[in-house]
Amino acid sequence: MSSEGSSTGIGNLPNTLTTIRLFLSFVFFALIWLDQWLLALIVFVVAAITDWLDGYYARRLGLTSPLGRVYDPLVDKVLISGSFIFLLPIPGAGLNAWMVTIIVAREFIVTGLRGFLEQKGVAFGADRFGKIKMVLQCVAIPWMLFVLIFVSAEIQSTFLFVVRDLLNWGTVIVTALSGFNYIRKALAHLH
Repeated sequence: MSSEGSSTGIGNLPNTLTTIRLFLSFVFFALIWLDQWLLALIVFVVAAITDWLDGYYARRLGLTSPLGRVYDPLVDKVLISGSFIFLLPIPGAGLNAWMVTIIVAREFIVTGLRGFLEQKGVAFGADRFGKIKMVLQCVAIPWMLFVLIFVSAEIQSTFLFVVRDLLNWGTVIVTALSGFNYIRKALAHLH
């Protein structure tokens, strides 16, 4: 296929999956707003699966593209940042404003660096640290929803809260370290 055709455009399979994830993000936010924890959990898991699938198909079918390298992580930022923002005011989620600020700031900084460097012709995709961060975030968010399902049913479990807090703290720490790592790599490309 030509580089102008469906193999690299918005309509190719990986980019279509990314578009579905963007739509699911807004459905997910609405479900959180409506305190529909179980449905929100299901939608988030489906959205996370589309993230894995778009990367898999992009590599397997040779459909990686400059658009996909920017579009996919941008939609990830919408889903992840929006998740933490929407969960912040909910007491059972166990989040603090400073935690969400670190997560969202890192996402914006890395997205800005990626866009800037890609424009200069420097490939600046996700590294191992960024992938670990994404996995932690994709475990922490469903776990918070799982806890909220129990809280709404008035079932209290110290275990659930301890795991939630460990996941939230681990996510914040790894997110911050990942951000510093991307900044370090970006600075190396700029010198």
